[in-house]
Amino acid sequence: MLTRLDPELKRTALAAGGPHAVVIGAGLGGLASAMRLGAKGYRVTVLDRLETPGGRGASLSQNGHRFDLGPTIVTVPQLFRELWRACGRDFDSDVDLRALDPFYEIRWPDGSRFTAQQDDAAMKEEVARLSPGDVDGYLRFLRDGEQRYHFGFEDLGRRPMHRLLDLIRVLPKFGMMRADRSVYALAARRVRDERLRMALSFHPLFIGGDPFHVTSMYALVCHLEKSFGVHYAIGGVAAIARAMARVVTDQGGTIRQQAEVDEILLSRGRAAGVRLGSGELIGADIVVSNADAGHTYDHLLRNVPRRRWTARRLRRSRWSMGLFVWYFGTRGTRGMWSDVGHHTILNGARYRGLVEDIFIRGRLTDDMSLYVHRPSVTDPGVAPEGDDTFYALSPVPHLGHADPVDWQEMAEPYRRKVQTFLEDQLLPGLGDRISASAVFTPETFRDRYLSPHGAGFSIEPRILQSAYFRPHNISEEVPGLYLSGAGTHPGAGLPGVIASAEVLEKVVPEPAEVTPR
Repeated sequence: MLTRLDPELKRTALAAGGPHAVVIGAGLGGLASAMRLGAKGYRVTVLDRLETPGGRGASLSQNGHRFDLGPTIVTVPQLFRELWRACGRDFDSDVDLRALDPFYEIRWPDGSRFTAQQDDAAMKEEVARLSPGDVDGYLRFLRDGEQRYHFGFEDLGRRPMHRLLDLIRVLPKFGMMRADRSVYALAARRVRDERLRMALSFHPLFIGGDPFHVTSMYALVCHLEKSFGVHYAIGGVAAIARAMARVVTDQGGTIRQQAEVDEILLSRGRAAGVRLGSGELIGADIVVSNADAGHTYDHLLRNVPRRRWTARRLRRSRWSMGLFVWYFGTRGTRGMWSDVGHHTILNGARYRGLVEDIFIRGRLTDDMSLYVHRPSVTDPGVAPEGDDTFYALSPVPHLGHADPVDWQEMAEPYRRKVQTFLEDQLLPGLGDRISASAVFTPETFRDRYLSPHGAGFSIEPRILQSAYFRPHNISEEVPGLYLSGAGTHPGAGLPGVIASAEVLEKVVPEPAEVTPR
């Protein structure tokens, strides 16, 4: 297989109007990278295999319902505002972002509930209602989260971490903050009530982490919520993706959909362009991969000898869990289920045991916990008049375990279990009201998003798979190749992938420094 690109094609790319950056993938990290590169002075081409921009942040329409396919919550809106300002634009002129209050409700099988909200006094009342003796511990946990936010997010999360010295310099602070403890262990030291321990520690699941094993640095998420709120974009995250794409094209960039990159090509040992699945060659001065880091190294660089991210190392890495997502619409329900808000966390009877089955044992069990999204209470346009749009997300094992789930066989039986759980615990009479239905399984994530093992969030963010230990934003394998998105530093989730583009901007050379090779 050809892995070299004619140097003349590279020189032609440079002469055609400034240094050319090819971005692989129009996910949110790729679009943010393209925006920053365009603002920096690069001529940008974004190549994406799907029909519309956004990647996992795109949407699906069926029978008048519009479904957010992936992320639904914006927790650090200033990241988007700063990204837009870097491009000379105003985010709030392009996107209608609404603050939600309450943020979400957590429910348990015993009927107890916990409503996360903005007001400090109301939150203390919520904690006291579940466990009066845990209020002081809850406040200590919030302080823990604030400390970890300033260090783990504003410092480490927004600067490069590809040099060993970067790691050595922060080790003392990691030790002081006991980053070796899990986020659940930190919550357990602060509060005694198991429901509160779950409410304070479940957040890593939304970036693919096992709360019983990922670092306590992720306590920072509680601080993010309390300080910056929880937001929803009218039109969903797909509306943000479309606005990002408009910025890229307004800068003079090009976005090509249904253009799948099959290989990253080299010239004189450097990334110099890509080959599409069609055979078309596109030259570039730098290449940015927003594809999953595992796919980037195992497939796009399959013909390049690798030192660090070898196939063996990728196989031995721990990957985030898979996701089963049921998207469904309901007919004539806008006035029903009045106590069900925009975001609900619906717990099963087990917490630790279920997490271990998903992450450690790789076993699909009969019990489940669900995240339920009902955007139609905030954004009526997502459903026909009088109807509702939902999705229910269940964490499940990824496909890389010894005995992976056969989702061709299990998708519909598992969907029926999800429906039964929802009817019993949240949405009585649901079965008679369904007007639209679609299912994504880990096999969908593998085939649609090229996610290794169908993992929902790339490499799991354990302490030895984070920061310096994660695939770097500036590739360790090939000069001229850079990474953005969930699989690189700082990690998954909307804040992580948007911040990855900010880190990328700091390691990519200035256009004036790029010369023909």
